[in-house]
Amino acid sequence: MEDHDTGAGAPEVGVSRASPPSGGPSPSAGRPRQAGPQSGNGQAGDAQHQRGKARKRRKRRRGRKVFARDDSPLATAAAVGAPASVGPAAPAPVPLPSAPQSRPEQPMHRPPMQELPVFAALDLGTNNCRLLVAVPQRHGQFRVIDAFSRIVRLGEGLTANGHLSQAAMDRAVEALKICGDKLRNRKIRKARLIATEACRTADNGVEFLQRVEREAGLKLEIIDRQTEARLAVSGCGSLVERDTQGVVLFDIGGGSSEIALIDLTGQRSPRLANHIVSWTSLPVGVVSLAERFGGRTVTREIFAAMVDDVAVRLKSFDGRDRLSHVLTSPKFHLLGTSGTVTTLAGVHLDLERYDRRRVDGLWMDRDSVDRMVEKLVGWDFQQRCANPCIGTDRADLVLAGCAILEAIRAVWPSERLRVADRGLREGILSELMADDGVWRNSGRGRA
Repeated sequence: MEDHDTGAGAPEVGVSRASPPSGGPSPSAGRPRQAGPQSGNGQAGDAQHQRGKARKRRKRRRGRKVFARDDSPLATAAAVGAPASVGPAAPAPVPLPSAPQSRPEQPMHRPPMQELPVFAALDLGTNNCRLLVAVPQRHGQFRVIDAFSRIVRLGEGLTANGHLSQAAMDRAVEALKICGDKLRNRKIRKARLIATEACRTADNGVEFLQRVEREAGLKLEIIDRQTEARLAVSGCGSLVERDTQGVVLFDIGGGSSEIALIDLTGQRSPRLANHIVSWTSLPVGVVSLAERFGGRTVTREIFAAMVDDVAVRLKSFDGRDRLSHVLTSPKFHLLGTSGTVTTLAGVHLDLERYDRRRVDGLWMDRDSVDRMVEKLVGWDFQQRCANPCIGTDRADLVLAGCAILEAIRAVWPSERLRVADRGLREGILSELMADDGVWRNSGRGRA
């Protein structure tokens, strides 16, 4: 989720959009009155006339920024970032010798970033290494202040060999070193660093995380599949509208795919994860499926075989019918959080380059999804590489993701799919901030 800057468009950290203007005299108050030269040729009258015009201009400018003369006390105060005096006039400070004659407008009363508590979330998956660092904003929202994302393919070869390869571990460690540097450069109040399917299933997963701790200075925890599903739901809460009755949220990962059924027909809790009535984690993702069936050359027959493989796994999901009472309602929809659905959305929008702001939260109807899947199945590997929303990093994985998506849509047919460019990291941050109480009794999220 440039990454998904959750809360995009929010004001700067610590600056209230509704802050009233600061008290004190108007910018023209206290301005030295300049006496014009006195002579018998009417110059004094002309000067008086000019002062009258200046007063009229000041009246017309009322409510706007008015710059004082460079040699006035107010101008000198603005040059050093000091507020205008509201008491008796103080002696004018000595102007700085190096002060330029033309000064950009300075923002006033901006609290330093360090006043806000900083939280961090890291997700090391089968395909990606991702980090988000954020500060709380108004209740339920946060602002991302740093992010990192890199495709490392940690699970490459895992399906066939059962362990993490040396090359894959090297790629992941190098990415995690960058994450470690970013975290050590900030004062982090709370952080959660997780590893998912690749480290869960690899026979050398624990040894790899010990190496990460030695070389990158980061201690990661391997979370179970239920926790992974819950965090994905927590990260997408703001994309589920108030009148929604039911949602099937799915996260198509590299080595596993989490699916959560969410029933909202009763009284709604502030935490979307509280409404999960059933969930499953399929031990199949885009990397593992592509390695078994092939990702570069995918015929329609191979694609159909991938769909059937996932469909068989879904048949064993006992809780698949827990939303049968809302499946036909227009207030039921699918919600996808993964590279597969964001890629489909980017192709659907015909983007020249991927733009998270246009993708995150996008609604796609059934026909649009059908057309995009059909288009991708019809493309060869080079055509997929050439698309700016797919590229060489995903060209051999995107059809495996589409196969998982098609199997999900067959079980829970819906007229609408909402696309989420967010997920585990956003869920971690939301839970850390809620548990820490930074949003409690505070509309701006201050601690």
